[in-house]
Amino acid sequence: MGKAIEYTYTLLPRLSRYVNDGRIEIDDNRIENAIRPLALGRKNYLFCGNDASAYRAAIVYSLIATCKSAEVDPRIWMEDVLSKIPYYERDEKNMEELLPRNWAKSNQTCSE
Repeated sequence: MGKAIEYTYTLLPRLSRYVNDGRIEIDDNRIENAIRPLALGRKNYLFCGNDASAYRAAIVYSLIATCKSAEVDPRIWMEDVLSKIPYYERDEKNMEELLPRNWAKSNQTCSE
């Protein structure tokens, strides 16, 4: 028990940082909830086929998580963006406009 108290005492400044800085959250529930679907399917991802497929799956999961954090409906965003990508490539437009946070600014179809 003494070791546990000593360990906590030495870490106290780092453990109580959130008290002095209101921008720091007391827990990481938001992040844990965002990665929960990934953790639940971890064993399934072993069978992506190859590294390139796993890499592409990671990109899609990242984009969907970004949609959720920007309060954008992933399905509506994906449908709209997939229809616009060929024109953006042809006209050499900035693809960053299609990222969920930027897309949400120019579209009214955000989820609540």
